[in-house]
Amino acid sequence: MKIVRFSHEETIRYGIVDGTDLVVLEGDPMFAGFGTTGERVPLGEVSLLAPVIPRSKVVCVGKNYHDHAAEMGGEAPAEPLLFLKPNTSVVGPGDAIVRPPQSSRTDFEGELAVVIGRIAKNVPAASALDYVFGYTLGNDVTARDLQKSDGQWTRAKGFDTFCPLGPAIETDFDPAAATLQTRVNGEVKQSAPLTDMIHSVPDIIAYASAVFTLLPGDVILTGTPAGIGPVVAGDVVEVEISGLGVLRNPVRDA
Repeated sequence: MKIVRFSHEETIRYGIVDGTDLVVLEGDPMFAGFGTTGERVPLGEVSLLAPVIPRSKVVCVGKNYHDHAAEMGGEAPAEPLLFLKPNTSVVGPGDAIVRPPQSSRTDFEGELAVVIGRIAKNVPAASALDYVFGYTLGNDVTARDLQKSDGQWTRAKGFDTFCPLGPAIETDFDPAAATLQTRVNGEVKQSAPLTDMIHSVPDIIAYASAVFTLLPGDVILTGTPAGIGPVVAGDVVEVEISGLGVLRNPVRDA
């Protein structure tokens, strides 16, 4: 089931994708369930928004593919390397990635995003998937020069627009059967099966929930494969994962 958050007639609502239509839901399904209003709205008449705005945080995992760890230098981390992005960095499909004036290099990083559906604290890996509401696409946009100069990643990863999410949350998805691809202006830059992740989704959830409580609506970005690179104003970045669709965002300068 694909769930979207959308704007229609100046109102933000939620819906289930059914062919070329949306079946309108009574409220946010994460909290209100899947009751419907009886309305159907053509997909072509709505503006899709980020399918979730984290109430609390976006948890990210660095260097979670062997090839990406190698291109960044050093060995792959023995444990998940966690960092956070603020929820104010989240934008939706079609929204612009804005290159900040403080940085001279803005990079794309296509990723699988996991949406948490239940309060999770000290969750064992064996039951971690019970806490997943669904999956979507993410782009861990990074000011690469600031990441290097700051010595830590908060500023480089946290600018407004630096966390595109969407276009939909898929509640029935198997990462083991999917491949990630990132394109810039139609040219493939990243391509890898999700099975190339060093730390699996259940292991990441277990590790993160032992550090801080994960709340419904929190998002986990699970890492990016090799092939990261810079974008400039006028570029269009597309992140695609088989079964989840395409997250497309233009790039502009501030």
